Amino acid sequence: MPMFQPSAWRGIVESGDHALDLGISSKDGILGGGVEKLDLKKVIEELDLFDLPSVFICPISLEPMQDPVTLCTGQTYERYNILKWFSLGHLTCPTTMQELWDDSITPNKTLHHLIYSWFSQRYLQMKKRSEDVQGRVIELLDTLKKVKGQARIQALKELQQVITTHPSAKKTVDDHGGITLISSFLGPFTSHAVGSEAIGILVNLSLDSQSKINLMQPAKISIIVDMLNEGTIETKINCTQLIELLVDGNDFRSEVIESLSLLAGLLRLVKDKRFPNGIRAGLNLLKIICSYEQVRNMLISIGAIPQLVQLLPSLNSDCLESAVSILDILSTLPEGQAALKDCPQMIPNVVRLLMRVSESCTQYALSILWAVCKLAPDECTSIAVEAGLAAKLLLVIQSSFNPVLKQQSAELLKLCSLNYTAAIFISKCKLTRTIQ
Repeated sequence: MPMFQPSAWRGIVESGDHALDLGISSKDGILGGGVEKLDLKKVIEELDLFDLPSVFICPISLEPMQDPVTLCTGQTYERYNILKWFSLGHLTCPTTMQELWDDSITPNKTLHHLIYSWFSQRYLQMKKRSEDVQGRVIELLDTLKKVKGQARIQALKELQQVITTHPSAKKTVDDHGGITLISSFLGPFTSHAVGSEAIGILVNLSLDSQSKINLMQPAKISIIVDMLNEGTIETKINCTQLIELLVDGNDFRSEVIESLSLLAGLLRLVKDKRFPNGIRAGLNLLKIICSYEQVRNMLISIGAIPQLVQLLPSLNSDCLESAVSILDILSTLPEGQAALKDCPQMIPNVVRLLMRVSESCTQYALSILWAVCKLAPDECTSIAVEAGLAAKLLLVIQSSFNPVLKQQSAELLKLCSLNYTAAIFISKCKLTRTIQ
């Protein structure tokens, strides 16, 4: 970390495209009494310090200095930090490790004022930007109350851009009734152009209970589902995330998600390998709504199981865990077990997941394999053993996984061994362990 050295500083502090000249600052009165009125500690906490000049940083704490003092070695530190260093019995300069020939500390008033000046300027600029953003949001909300057609679309686009660029704008939208206003644009006669922009805004806001109840009206849900099926990939992801926000609430009504059109749209989203963010969003929502039995039955009926099984080899770690979790939930129903058993490559694909990704993923995979092997032991256990299940189960038993998981592995291993003589089964374990 570069140290503050008066001989090398020359009265200028540079930071990115911002330079503060001490002489100019003094002329302009920046270093005057007005600066001192600010609470520097509060200002430092509120500002983003990504471009903080290195000379402002205390070498001990690596935090901005508020009361800089200089030692006889020329090195500058925050007063509290260097006094603490001395209190520990050190009589050296922490940076150079030189022994101090003078233990006095000198307030570095120049640097002190310059720090105040730099932070004051940044803080006032931030406050002005915040006020400008607030004014623009209010102006756009007023415009949206009056305009229709293309003008409404343009205003919504600009509002969405302001919200995504300036987090402070979200509170302004909320405080001025923006959520209710924007939600009112969703209905049976909403164009997809207006709907996609409105949803893109709503998904970035904090929705209270009443806002969620309002959005769960059948006409509004209908347009959201339509756009999930027919919109751009960005719109599809926003629709998926908005529905997820609605599900996460005490007033959620399950009939909102009991829709074949919704489930079909989500499955199309997770099948599109071009857009990993879409796959992740779709799987996250499917995992959540699978807690509803009616949804589980509907997913099985529209062929979700073979589609998800086919996806497994191409998914990344995060998505894999979600997909296997969904299959595990569906395997709790008899229809789900039958669909899993009849799905080509299901057993080999799931066996490969054991001891991969995470303990949770291994647990889901074991649960699925147990369900299908119990359903048809003669047929499924032999396929599983040939796919390397026996070796994987031995690894699980020998691992640090939880005892329940180990017990389930032992029981499944015993079930798999029933179709083999002891010698043959042992040879299968050795062979597949070598392959693995």
